[in-house]
Amino acid sequence: MGKAESGTLVAAVIQMRSGRDVAANIDAASTLIRQAAAAGATYIQTPEMTNLLERSREDLFVKIRAEREDPSVAVFAAIAAELQIVLHIGSLAIRTGADRAANRGFLFGTDGVPLARYDKIHMFDVDLPNGESWRESATYQPGDEAVVVPAAGTLIGLGICYDIRFPALFRAQAGAGARVLTGPAAFTRQTGEAHWHVLQRARAIENGAFVVSAAQGGRHEDGRETYGHSLIVAPWGEVIAEVDGDAPGYALATLDLAKADEARRRIPAIANQRKFSLAGLREAEAVE
Repeated sequence: MGKAESGTLVAAVIQMRSGRDVAANIDAASTLIRQAAAAGATYIQTPEMTNLLERSREDLFVKIRAEREDPSVAVFAAIAAELQIVLHIGSLAIRTGADRAANRGFLFGTDGVPLARYDKIHMFDVDLPNGESWRESATYQPGDEAVVVPAAGTLIGLGICYDIRFPALFRAQAGAGARVLTGPAAFTRQTGEAHWHVLQRARAIENGAFVVSAAQGGRHEDGRETYGHSLIVAPWGEVIAEVDGDAPGYALATLDLAKADEARRRIPAIANQRKFSLAGLREAEAVE
């Protein structure tokens, strides 16, 4: 689990309503990042797909660029250095080939240099009861590496949106010492209303960790509707900051890092975890 940590971290979640104009999205994010930094935040997180929400695959590939050519990467690196903050861009749509992309998160240090990149592992391939159908894997290449990075005086585990439904990812990060877990998202309104808060709180409680998840919110130019309610959850499961509703804005909280160690002493679920095998029933037993 790593050694106990002391100190505090002032964290902020940025809520956006990204549209189809990359430059406008960069400007909107930059304004809110500056506001959160002026309010005292030293770790600031933006949502999934900060640079672009575009449902049309054809139009998406007209607009996205390789990482070295992406304008948002350069702008956000410069802002991190200027404001002397750890800036977590929840994710950007980054071109990786002629017809493939990555849903890639970036963590920039106070000097503007990327401390880590994370490609979303779990692809949102679902058919929802209201008729919405999503096939993220048709466009995005999934990542295959979990990321824990030292930053802002602690260890931070990186995740993106649908990842929050896969507890093993966050347990592995917590087991490696992460006391801040993250789930920047563009949750659909339907799934958000049903599951957003409980999923964020569950990942915090079971791992004794802070969970910081910035979100997209509202009706977007491409027609989708996202839930908003960007959250910061404490290790005992209480919501300590929230952007209430789906409008753009930010919320801020001071994270007392010792609270993670306190929660893990109260309920040592990570330390108590045991390996096990799964025994299947024989066919005759199953029939009975």
